[in-house]
Amino acid sequence: MSRTSLRACAILACLMSLASASAVVQAGSGDGQRATRNGREIYAEFRAGLADPTCDTASSPRWRDHFAAAPSKMASPGSDVLPLFGYVVDALRAANLPTEFALIPFVESGYKPGARSASGPAGLWQMIAVTARDHHVPIHPGYDGRLSPVDSTQAAVRYLKTLHGMFAGDWRLAVMAYNAGEYRVFDALKRSGQVARSADPEKLTSMSGISQAYVRKLHALSCVLDQADDRDTWLQALDRPVPVLQAMTLPAGATHLDNWSAATGEDPAVVRRLNPAFSNGRIAQSNQPVQVLAPGVGNAIASGSNAAPMASAPAQPEANADASQPNPSVRTHVVGRGESLWTIARHYKLRVADLLSRNALDSRSVLRPGMVLRLDVGAATSDGGGE
Repeated sequence: MSRTSLRACAILACLMSLASASAVVQAGSGDGQRATRNGREIYAEFRAGLADPTCDTASSPRWRDHFAAAPSKMASPGSDVLPLFGYVVDALRAANLPTEFALIPFVESGYKPGARSASGPAGLWQMIAVTARDHHVPIHPGYDGRLSPVDSTQAAVRYLKTLHGMFAGDWRLAVMAYNAGEYRVFDALKRSGQVARSADPEKLTSMSGISQAYVRKLHALSCVLDQADDRDTWLQALDRPVPVLQAMTLPAGATHLDNWSAATGEDPAVVRRLNPAFSNGRIAQSNQPVQVLAPGVGNAIASGSNAAPMASAPAQPEANADASQPNPSVRTHVVGRGESLWTIARHYKLRVADLLSRNALDSRSVLRPGMVLRLDVGAATSDGGGE
């Protein structure tokens, strides 16, 4: 089996069965519990969404060395990098965009929401003020939306979606356009006698070396992360609960992030760190709804803050009664296309380990559409079984 095939299997296995206790999603249920997911789930989603998962030893060794520390930043439990990376990966996957784009904040800011450059760019995506305003990112006294992971990521994903469509779904051309502007890429294609659907970015000689290197940077970083799982200690470091960050709309009249955090059960230090757009934590009054990024909390809505995720997860099917079961009170679930043990467990507020046990499955089992899973304690009936 090829390395690519082995990696594909590893991704599927990770998505299907994160059976450790740390894989449990503690969904908010009004008691203030934070919603979490296993860090390996974020990593698997990233790899599953890559447009170009192929790597070889000759690909940009300079930039591989430059980004060699990126995996350790993701693995550090005291860092915000992995939760923020997961937030961006989720937004890109919801928009059907390649997850190579989730590496742009690594290159631009090291995934630091408050990063500022002396030349003017700011935030995760290092936008300049003119670009931010062109893409409807609010900037006004007391609030710089470039420093908001919510506002800046929404704008970046919208723009990348447009560029991806403009350039026939070629992520490399889209990245060049993100760096240099779409008109320069169109001009370079015309000068080289190429068209977007079959272009070779390396032959766009009229593009600046900086823009061409941008593609190499992202691909090299993608390879560094893709191959990081060769180290068991790194995978073990990812195998931990990671907060699922959500965009939440602040209630009208809110004046300070610390007060909102106290009312919703959030950690004020975390909320401030994730939302440097608010100067000193003060909430400037605005006629438009204002959002903050925070770990999901069950009592946020009850406190007046409406949860407003950038992209809602697709609704899961309701529990289906299994006519073959004599006890109708035992709930079952028919597996739908694209579902995993992790997503099913999350939907029903179960532990993945319990779902495995109740259906005589193990961590290597593969789900198939149409399988019937027992949700409650009882004899296993996974109808189609695992391998």
